[in-house]
Amino acid sequence: MRQFVLVAGAWLGSWAWRDVEPGLRAAGHGVHPLTLSGLADKREAPAGQQTHVRDIVDAVERLDLRDVVLVGHSYAGIPVGQAAERIGDRLARVVFVDADVPADGESFVSGWPDGRAGVEAAIAANGGFWPPPAAADCADQGFTDEQLARFLDGSTPHPGATLTGPAVLARSPGLLPATYVTCLLDRPEPSPEVAELLAGERWRLVTMDTGHWPMFSQPAELARVLLDAAGTDARR
Repeated sequence: MRQFVLVAGAWLGSWAWRDVEPGLRAAGHGVHPLTLSGLADKREAPAGQQTHVRDIVDAVERLDLRDVVLVGHSYAGIPVGQAAERIGDRLARVVFVDADVPADGESFVSGWPDGRAGVEAAIAANGGFWPPPAAADCADQGFTDEQLARFLDGSTPHPGATLTGPAVLARSPGLLPATYVTCLLDRPEPSPEVAELLAGERWRLVTMDTGHWPMFSQPAELARVLLDAAGTDARR
């Protein structure tokens, strides 16, 4: 039995995993979707990037979880990757779902050399928050109309300090047992930084033929991917 801790990316909360949870529970695993500080039902809580790392570590420790599969989607890969290092032998595997991966001293916007100024300007113009995307920003991402409406209706502004604060790591993420999920409609190849990690012995690559938000567009398939990732670790 694994304990899946699910952390969605920017603008989202625990609600985003609604359609993924049943497949994991039906297989007999524990499922713990998290909302990070400053988002969704916790939108009033102040948050920096290290707040989000503590949110994840505190949840694992408070619930006394073992055999943990930490799942980080998009932005959440950055705090999840740091939390994975900090929970020690409680960790079974990390799954990065079309995610950013932390690098010591680097932030989320560090990986946006062409778009960094735009993200920072949007944060400054919106009271310190990154505003949610519009429907046009989600074109060609595999959404049905219903899925897109649910995504847009539930999204909340994302606290900007979490995007500009640096990651703090004691060692390379390449030493973590990890699966990286690339969503092909978003980009057909992992970033060069992720490709380098995948060249190591402890990382595996999985692809999904969908867009950047597979918990909405292909939730049942994503659940199967997560179960396979947990099984891969169990066979080691």
